[in-house]
Amino acid sequence: MGRQRWPPANGGAARASSQWEGSAGLQPMGRQRGPDVWSCCGLPVLTMSGSRALAAASNPGSGGRRRTWAELLAGRTRRQKPGPERGPQVLAAAVQLLRRHVDLSQLLLEVEGPAPAEPPRSRGTDGWMDRGSPGALVGSALRDQASRLGVPVAVLSSHTVASSFVQICEAHAEPSRGVLLDPEQRKKLSSLLEITGHLLAHSMFSRLTFCQELWKVQDSLLLEAVWQLQIQNIVSLQELLESHSDMQAVVAWLFRNLRCLCEQTEDTCQHVDTTRAMLSDFVQMFVLRGFQKISGPRRNVEAEQMPQIAVAVLQRMLLFALETLAAGVQEESSAHKAVRCWFSGFSGHTFRSIISTDSPKRFSRHTLTQILTHQPVLKVSDAVQMQRDWSFARTHPLLTGLYRRLFVLLSPEELLGHLQEVLETHEVNWQHVLSCVSTMVICFPGAQRLVTGWATCWLARAFESFDPDCMVTAFLLVRQAALEGPVLPSYADWFQASFGSSRGHHCGSKKALVFLFKFLSDLVPFEAPRYLQVHILHPPLVPSKYRSLLTDYISLAKTRLADLKVSVENMGLYEDLSTARDVTEPHSQASQDVEKALQVFEHTGKIPIAVMEASIFRRPYYVSHFLPALLTPRVIPSAPDSRVAFIESLKRADKIPSSLYSTYRQACSAAGEKKPTNAALGMEVEAEPGCVEGSLGLLTAALQELRAAMTDPAQYDVLSAQIAVVSERLHSALGLSEDDGSSKVSKIQLSALAPKLELREQQVVDLLLTSFCQNLMAASSFAPPDRQGSWAARFVTTTCGRSLLPAVLTRLCQLLRHQGPSLSASHVLGLAALAVHLGESRSALPEIHMGPPVPARGLSIPEFFSSLLTCRSKESSLFCLKFCTATISYALCKFSPQSCDAWYSCLSPGLIKKFQFIVLRLFSEARYPLSVEDTASLPWRPLCLPSADWQRAALCLWRQRAFRELLKEKEFHFTYRDWVQLELETHPEEDSLSDIERQDFHQWAIREHFVPMPAAAGGCDGDLETACTVLVNVLMDFCQSSRSCDHSENSDLVLGGYMGNRDIFSRLQEMAADLEQGPVVPHGRAPSRGHFLFRIFRSRLQALAGGWDTASRLQRQRELLMYKRILLGLPPSVLVGNPRAEQPATPDCAEFFHLVNSELRNLGSHGGALTHDVTVHFFRGLLQACSRSRDPALTANQILTACQTECPLVLTSALLWWLRLEPELLCRWRCFQSPLPRELQRLRDAWQFARSLLSPDTESPDTVAPTSGPAWVSAAALHFAIQQAGQGSLRRGLEKLRCPTEELLVVLFFFSLMGLLSTYLTPHAGNCLTALDICAEILGCLEKRKVPWLPLFRLTETDAGLGHLLLLLAPDQHVRLLPVAFYSLLSYFDEDALTQNDAFLHIAVDMYLKLLGLFVAGETGVLSTLASRTQELQGQGCPVGLITKARLFLLQSIPRCSRKSFSNMAEVTLKCSPWCFLPMVFVYNPNHYASVRMRRPNTWPLSGQLWSPVPPHALVLGLCRTEHGVFLQLLATREDCDPEVSAALLSRQRDVRDTGLSQEPCLF
Repeated sequence: MGRQRWPPANGGAARASSQWEGSAGLQPMGRQRGPDVWSCCGLPVLTMSGSRALAAASNPGSGGRRRTWAELLAGRTRRQKPGPERGPQVLAAAVQLLRRHVDLSQLLLEVEGPAPAEPPRSRGTDGWMDRGSPGALVGSALRDQASRLGVPVAVLSSHTVASSFVQICEAHAEPSRGVLLDPEQRKKLSSLLEITGHLLAHSMFSRLTFCQELWKVQDSLLLEAVWQLQIQNIVSLQELLESHSDMQAVVAWLFRNLRCLCEQTEDTCQHVDTTRAMLSDFVQMFVLRGFQKISGPRRNVEAEQMPQIAVAVLQRMLLFALETLAAGVQEESSAHKAVRCWFSGFSGHTFRSIISTDSPKRFSRHTLTQILTHQPVLKVSDAVQMQRDWSFARTHPLLTGLYRRLFVLLSPEELLGHLQEVLETHEVNWQHVLSCVSTMVICFPGAQRLVTGWATCWLARAFESFDPDCMVTAFLLVRQAALEGPVLPSYADWFQASFGSSRGHHCGSKKALVFLFKFLSDLVPFEAPRYLQVHILHPPLVPSKYRSLLTDYISLAKTRLADLKVSVENMGLYEDLSTARDVTEPHSQASQDVEKALQVFEHTGKIPIAVMEASIFRRPYYVSHFLPALLTPRVIPSAPDSRVAFIESLKRADKIPSSLYSTYRQACSAAGEKKPTNAALGMEVEAEPGCVEGSLGLLTAALQELRAAMTDPAQYDVLSAQIAVVSERLHSALGLSEDDGSSKVSKIQLSALAPKLELREQQVVDLLLTSFCQNLMAASSFAPPDRQGSWAARFVTTTCGRSLLPAVLTRLCQLLRHQGPSLSASHVLGLAALAVHLGESRSALPEIHMGPPVPARGLSIPEFFSSLLTCRSKESSLFCLKFCTATISYALCKFSPQSCDAWYSCLSPGLIKKFQFIVLRLFSEARYPLSVEDTASLPWRPLCLPSADWQRAALCLWRQRAFRELLKEKEFHFTYRDWVQLELETHPEEDSLSDIERQDFHQWAIREHFVPMPAAAGGCDGDLETACTVLVNVLMDFCQSSRSCDHSENSDLVLGGYMGNRDIFSRLQEMAADLEQGPVVPHGRAPSRGHFLFRIFRSRLQALAGGWDTASRLQRQRELLMYKRILLGLPPSVLVGNPRAEQPATPDCAEFFHLVNSELRNLGSHGGALTHDVTVHFFRGLLQACSRSRDPALTANQILTACQTECPLVLTSALLWWLRLEPELLCRWRCFQSPLPRELQRLRDAWQFARSLLSPDTESPDTVAPTSGPAWVSAAALHFAIQQAGQGSLRRGLEKLRCPTEELLVVLFFFSLMGLLSTYLTPHAGNCLTALDICAEILGCLEKRKVPWLPLFRLTETDAGLGHLLLLLAPDQHVRLLPVAFYSLLSYFDEDALTQNDAFLHIAVDMYLKLLGLFVAGETGVLSTLASRTQELQGQGCPVGLITKARLFLLQSIPRCSRKSFSNMAEVTLKCSPWCFLPMVFVYNPNHYASVRMRRPNTWPLSGQLWSPVPPHALVLGLCRTEHGVFLQLLATREDCDPEVSAALLSRQRDVRDTGLSQEPCLF
């Protein structure tokens, strides 16, 4: 390998050597060496040849004339004869010549290091250096030269190396390269430093001399060459820098070279690793040496020089960066590049090796201080005005990046403490301080706690010393944090929390109030309108005597807003007052309010509260801006969307003026007439001529070029590059950056009913979809999908990235779900292929959450496409068939059978099952087993032809071998449950099958296909009962799902609202009838599990959530309504069961009785009776059971006798509906040709007794007597007769009862209480005042006849006899509301008689406690609603008023009760409800019924100041739970709570010697 020839040393190198040579020329080089000295060197020392070498030898002087080769030979005319002594002479002459003319600098540059593979040579006799290495040669030459010159060899070598070092730096091929070496320089420097290392290792090199020589020519030094000195362990950077005598010159040199290095790093891609390593080493050295803690003896001037240099360089670079950013230079400028590179040097990689020291933290604090105090020229007023421009998003990214790198080195507490210190001790640059706070809020998870506490401290300090500087600091910090979104509480919330209550600092004194309002007033000229609006809408809490301070400030703020032309009245409904952004125009804000209101309406189904309030309190904005934005004319969709529903809801609530609504409807009709007929398709998008110049036009051009390449197979190799161009144009068209495209999205939220897209997004997506469809058709014309390469997958992944995926899916939802039948064949094929490739990438794509009627759970991409396909009508079924056929065919063609995982990835089970459903439904030939499987190719190519036969293609796919193999997988099995679900969604009136065809298909599917099918394959194993069970479960699930009602106002929730449901229900009726015809159970066999229908009901009810909250009750009621409708649609015999084989027949009604007692009892609005339809259905079942029995009368008597004890509600229901039930019973019983059964006759007699008792035609009261049956039956008949006849005949009827009728009257009173409560719960059930009068009439009769009635209010589930029976007759809610009925009758009580009753006080207190429990649980709300509707009940129906009356009644009754009443009060603890109350204070106010004040839980027992003054007659009650149970604690010992009650109870307690109330914790 040849060496680079260098010219003789001159310039700096020659001058460096001449000072040792003297003016007389070169001196001898020292001692002579033998011949082996030069022969042992494998390389020549100098590379001179020809006449040039001889000329140089003939005239060693620098100023003489160089003689030619002929002149040199002119004196050598005589030829010398060779001899033995001639050889040594020539050798000595040659050595002498070389020694006199050697140039050491050139020698160092000429000599290269040894080859890596060359083995080490043996040592010579000298032994100090390997004689065969370059170091041996150079060392020998240096030693000889030093000996000849009489100087130390280390000094000579240092000068020589420095001379060569400078020559390398100056031999720069490109002066513009700045601080970096080129490859040739880097190679020569490496050789030089290697030789220098040898010299250094053998003490032949002086570092200090070398450094001093370098600094003499510092302008010629390259930064990379200097850095290499440290890398090669020649001279450390610290030693080199400290050797300079002028520290300022060193700092200037470093600053200049570091800046140049940073600029070159951005421009030099080839040496980026070298430049980054250099920058990292320099930054690391500056941070470590500049901020190390030096103490002790080492702390001297010399030790402080390097820290000063490091700090000075870092500071100059930081100032340069901050000034560059403040100047706003362009991103492509060299200064901007230098700043970006310099900031990147403060990375974790740089500090990783020094992180164990404290230097990085000190550096971070120092740098933050420099940033925060840089050019503090902005005033506080400037900060208040310009603060919104200093948020994290608006701060320069390089500065926020520097903040983040510095924050890493400090904990949040340390950072906050340092910011506090800087703000307290320095004049600061508010722009940098606030941008630093924003960055801290964004970066630290605990910023909310830290910044809130920090601002609170500043606020407290401000009011302590009344320092406006502290005050403005707190305001600026909170506002800055609020600019960063929901990380911290909004400014409005903070201001209200700080000054909106009496706990604020401003409420301490008048001076504090004056200080606050003076501060706010001083801010007004500089405030943004948003903050002024916050102060006006959420003013500070001010005592009334200082109200003028607040009014003056509000006037000033409103004046300022008026000057800014901002109106408080025109603020939006959902306007964010927390940010300081510009106030939008009212019409612009109104549009945002409409969108937000629609979102709330879609989520809740109710008119948002903000809209309702605006329609009342902010009517100018509501009428002038909100309604016009909402009622913008448009084409109303055929399927009503959320906007239509919202407008209609407002119209029904009278929130839209009729004239405005009429104008809106007319404008919408006009817009519908102008709609283009071909606009529904929406796929063919042509670029407008003017759009070509924009980004959309560029995207269109790129897609056209891609299509041109697709049609030319020779250009397939450029498809990837063209797709990349499309991706770039796509980002430009949407205004996205690369970061936007790579951002991760956890889920995608779509609306299936009304998917919406912005116009720009729709144009872009339509361009992409159209291009993909066209490209697919073009590619399919040349090759099948499996030979088209990966262009389609690449196109999908490139163009349908995460940023555009929501828009693509929304457009696909519009096309496939709402416009599917209108799509052409090419569109169907293209979208099907798109679905396959999107499904192929399902693992990398987020889940999709769609609104109803799609399931609320997250969907994968294949499941999303399946959810868009419906089979409701003929058109939608045909489109579903097309799309499924195209999707399955493309997937099977694209991926080989060996890659089955790809099939499972891109094909969803739902799509496969829908294809099976439609094929079996539409093609009768597909319902029979295939004789020969078609092994031909899949029907993809025929589908690409213009005249595609979809039905033929579907049947071809159905018979294809690969598809049949796919169906054998368990997840693709088309089960009986799947079939029922899809069949329920079909609209019979739009079905492609006629009624007869549909019935035949149903019969085949159930009887011939699914029932015989094995259960493992999704069938029923031949079990018809299993088929019925599955059908009922699916039917009920479907009816309660959102898919059944289709979100239209007229949709019937009963069985889904579709004829298709009734067709399926007809199949259920047929199968249930077949099961009824089955064989009876033989005598002696074990009883069956019961009817399958009741088993379904039990299992589903057990799965429902329990509880008495509104949601649970409504869900349970909805489920029961479905049960009831299904029961009524099945044969009546289901209710009474099949009779057993033994005689006489005994039908089993236990399951129906259990359903009535546990569920149906609570369903109807008739207290004590079932609905008419259920009652009639049961008695029809009874008659049907009688018809199967040999003794019909006995069967009827047995069933009705069982009802008396097991289900009395059936008999009371029969009495309620007897007038409508009797004709059918009598007519059908005549068929048995026997007298009416005894139990039916008793029901008839009871009704006749009730009618005769209340009839005014009866001559004598003595002629009326109850029937011989149970008294409660007669009482029930009498109760229902009274409801129909009214109160007028009740008194006469009660007077006619002369025989012992105590039980009848008690039960009648109980039924009247149930009727009263029914009027409270369901006002349409009757007049509550009439019901109250009926109760009072019966109560008067009971008291007149001395009949005890109080036990009615002590009924429990453990009671036997009549008590248990009455509980079976009353709904649970009515039983819980008995305390309401008890105290509703207060005015009708005979207090004298009651107070003498020993059980009265116990029951009264128990009812009072339960009334309180009902109030706390919210179950007395019906009384408030009733009182507001009924004028007569005002003052009586209010629950708090009722409680107050009950309390006063107790206070009056306690002193009059007997002694025995107190002896039984301990039983209250066992009877008390399990509710646990908070202490409550009921304050009676005659003008405003009552006000209820709740204490906090930690105020028990009551002590201290109440929230408001409590009148002395307030009674405080509380329930506490102890380990012994719940006990009553009436705080009578607290005289300050209720001295009157306390005195009365203590007085009564002294009189009662048998009861130790002082030891009893239950009562006072």
